Amino acid sequence: MGERVSRATAVPCFTLVPMTEPLACFPADPLDADELYMRLAMAEARAAESAGEVPVGAVVVSAAGEVLGRAHNAVLRTHDPTAHAEIVALREAGLRLGNYRLNGATLYCTLEPCAMCAGAILHARLRRVVFAARDPKAGACGSALDVMNHPALNHRAELTAGVLEEECSAMLTNFFRRRRLSQQRVVHLNVADAEKV
Repeated sequence: MGERVSRATAVPCFTLVPMTEPLACFPADPLDADELYMRLAMAEARAAESAGEVPVGAVVVSAAGEVLGRAHNAVLRTHDPTAHAEIVALREAGLRLGNYRLNGATLYCTLEPCAMCAGAILHARLRRVVFAARDPKAGACGSALDVMNHPALNHRAELTAGVLEEECSAMLTNFFRRRRLSQQRVVHLNVADAEKV
């Protein structure tokens, strides 16, 4: 009989990639730093879009400015409903530090985290969450739900919303517009084929 291999070791849902040292040009103004790291998250979102995923990206940064983890949505490719950009970036940061507690770290994400991601953020004990676009349907940082700062929970994270919001919102809007148009063309082609029969 063959050896039994756990699925977790056989099919990793993410891979560690070499990170750079803390940014040499770390801005003195925290708002500039927020924009800088959000642009890294946007690069991840573009990678997700290129792979056919919803364009959401996330970056975890230590208090010293070191990028600990970066990721983009990988739900479709990995067949994993938990492979949101935030979750995958948190996993990578935890592996890098050898600890799931990411005390003092900040998460930058292009879309407001959902309830699942907000729960993981709270368990990781992040100090801050900076996000670009609000998500009125599933956002858990005050839009649809307020998981992040719920009074019954024993940890809260500082929230900063709207950093590069217009650019990130446009990326998402354009992605879904193209997807709808593509689906309409397929439906139209299927109807035309059916009429020929």
